[in-house]
Amino acid sequence: MKAMLAIFQFMTRIPVSESWTKDFDFNRFVEGIIWFPVVGLVVGAFATAVFYVTSQFFDSALAAAGYVLALALITGGFHLDGLADTCDGIFSARKREQMLEIMKDSRLGTNGGLALIFIILFRVLAVGHLAAIAGDMLWFYLIAAPVAGRSLLVLLMYRQTYARENGLGNVFIGKVTARQTVITLLMGAVLVASLGQITAIRAWLITLIFVFGYQRFIHKRLGGQTGDTLGAGNELFEVFFLLMLF
Repeated sequence: MKAMLAIFQFMTRIPVSESWTKDFDFNRFVEGIIWFPVVGLVVGAFATAVFYVTSQFFDSALAAAGYVLALALITGGFHLDGLADTCDGIFSARKREQMLEIMKDSRLGTNGGLALIFIILFRVLAVGHLAAIAGDMLWFYLIAAPVAGRSLLVLLMYRQTYARENGLGNVFIGKVTARQTVITLLMGAVLVASLGQITAIRAWLITLIFVFGYQRFIHKRLGGQTGDTLGAGNELFEVFFLLMLF
């Protein structure tokens, strides 16, 4: 239970009392990897509730924007920050060491800014389009997207190399066991299938292929994964999953 609470405390802005996790060592956070799909479920349910309320007063475009804003607020922009840093580094056309240094810089660069604009734009447009075509399944698809993204993150951790000497990502990358990987993927697949049925599980499986491509792309340029590339992966996997629902 402490592992689950610690993961919620780490990955969201949901109030979790520090007294509930005070004896849980940070180096044991990897034990909470199996709860990533559950984090996605809660995050997705919150954002979908915001979409529903907003849609009662405004059109689907504004409701979609509300959904995207809710995701950013409940996570504190945690993964968006990783996306911006990753794009600043990867697309700087520098050597590996310089890319990693750029990714550590807290300042937002041109590539990071463009990445944020386009990921938000694509997500809003994808949600708006689903609102027009998905009917009653829309609510389940919107909840399933964060589940899909977070469950597939385990593949960026299992048997992967950490590209830095130290950092937050080192708690997970290369530390996840085969058992934890299987449990996380199965839990994610079951939740996605339960929510979105055959269409959603098909989108999840196609996204799985995309994950391996992303994994190879990052490894080729950085020699491994970092906390930032995990955050970037989460954003990309969610949006790709939504697009595969069309």
